[in-house]
Amino acid sequence: MFTGVIECTTKVHRLYREKNNLYITFNNPFLDKIKINQSISHNGICFTIININNNQKIYSVIASEETLYRTNLNALKINDEVNLERGMKINERFNGHIVQGHIDTTAKIIEIDNKNGSWIFSFSFHHKKKNLDYIVVEKGSIAVNGISLTIVKCAKYEFSTSVIAYTYKKTNFQFLKIGDIVNIEFDILGKYISKYVEKKL
Repeated sequence: MFTGVIECTTKVHRLYREKNNLYITFNNPFLDKIKINQSISHNGICFTIININNNQKIYSVIASEETLYRTNLNALKINDEVNLERGMKINERFNGHIVQGHIDTTAKIIEIDNKNGSWIFSFSFHHKKKNLDYIVVEKGSIAVNGISLTIVKCAKYEFSTSVIAYTYKKTNFQFLKIGDIVNIEFDILGKYISKYVEKKL
């Protein structure tokens, strides 16, 4: 489990496909602090480390067909910057919101508004499903590329978030542009409530 507070970014080192899976190798900014079988969030996607090469300072993960379908990984390129967060520790403060690392859908950036010290990013959902509207609420939480953000405004299949300068500079938001596709994970509490209400109705 994660909190949506990004530790750092890293670059994609290598990509190759085998059958329906995508193997991804990243530069390792954590050095000896990670190990095989550990889970790390990459742009909001929970990946298990399958290999570490300490000499080359790289590590590898594998994305299944289901993960490729639900995320923006098919657009990933070598040298792309990816947001990283290691699993949360029980004895630390919970600074974001509950982020599972399970991507629900993707969204396209439709507007970036520079507010002279902060930015408003606006998004449109790729998959136009009716139940998406019930999960996204103003002032609610949402994870965009793994970043815990607060929703500023929302409309049918669209929403916007405010990004402060610290978050902008510490994450791959600084590299994003209009038309780019991002990973979205809805608030797990909102998903449970939405499903409960849907069943009742």
